[in-house]
Amino acid sequence: MTDDRILTTHIGSLPRTPELLELLKRRQDGESVDEEVWHETVVDATEAVIQKQADVGLDIVNNGEQPRVSFNWYVANRLSGIGDTREAPLWDDLADYPEYAEDAFHAEGIDLTKQPSVTGPVEYAGEDAAREEIDTFYELLDAGDFDFEGTFITAASPGVAAATLVNDYYDSHEEFLSVVGDALKREYELIAETGATLQLDAPDLLTTGHRGFGDRPIEKLKPVVRMHVEALNEATKDIPDEQIRVHTCWGSYEGPHHRDKPLEAVLPILYDLDIGGLSIEEANPRHQHEYRVFREHPLPDDWTLIPGVVDVKTNVVEHPEVVADRLERVADAVGDPTRIVAAPDCGFDTQAGLAMVHPEIAWAKLEALVEGTEVATERLF
Repeated sequence: MTDDRILTTHIGSLPRTPELLELLKRRQDGESVDEEVWHETVVDATEAVIQKQADVGLDIVNNGEQPRVSFNWYVANRLSGIGDTREAPLWDDLADYPEYAEDAFHAEGIDLTKQPSVTGPVEYAGEDAAREEIDTFYELLDAGDFDFEGTFITAASPGVAAATLVNDYYDSHEEFLSVVGDALKREYELIAETGATLQLDAPDLLTTGHRGFGDRPIEKLKPVVRMHVEALNEATKDIPDEQIRVHTCWGSYEGPHHRDKPLEAVLPILYDLDIGGLSIEEANPRHQHEYRVFREHPLPDDWTLIPGVVDVKTNVVEHPEVVADRLERVADAVGDPTRIVAAPDCGFDTQAGLAMVHPEIAWAKLEALVEGTEVATERLF
């Protein structure tokens, strides 16, 4: 936070180069990839994405998740006990519109109709990959002439990691969630040791009821959300709260979203997170009205709110005045503009190769984010 302006950031994934996308797809399909070519391609892509963030004028940056196949599926490559794949059930809102789902979700990239299954003991096996990703990012930062306000590195939360994988080994979801959290704890601590902000991607906190929940009352969902909050807190208990921010969303996909659960129903549970910052969608047309919830449920002391003020599911570039308006109403609801950081709703390439926003337009939308934040700053400070 700063006392004289609103800072800008983004939520993690940024457009990848065609060369990198090709290698990611080949690796995901089990094909052999020359390790030297892989490393050089990742380094080039990461260097380019750092420079692009500087050119746009973002304040708090990361590596764009360049070497990861997705924000969540990468965990299958960093955990032991992974077996075959299973059919992934369709999300409830898409099941209501099967013809749309059939048309909209056929694209090149990773196959989201399948989920990796866990068939043996889960332990963390990703330290080498994590260290390589972290070291590449910071070596490139050190080599460049950059003046960013801060850095963050993303990781899948225990809840979204457990939701990404099919449990074919442990006796209960609660046990599975706990084991996954214990395994990923090492990755979280590796990130925290760099001094960067650890961003835990936790869409599970808002989308837990998206598959098979149907019309059951929200009260049935709340105990599961609480369980996921507790698992996240346990996995990060040795990291200072102020060094952690959590990203939530209702799923970064272009769908009807008419079955999304209201923010108001679960926000008080989210306030039990031991963190310093919370990312919430506020540009999503299904949820733009929910800034009002922060009047009724004020942010916990010392928390920063990271409202999404740019939509990542449409190629319409927001006018900076629209971005400023969104920030102003959130700041008014929170009561203090120094407690907000401007961001998009979600990542721009969360599943490699399945981005809904064209790469050129993604960067244009981030430029609009920066310009609109400057307008809001002039009005609010």
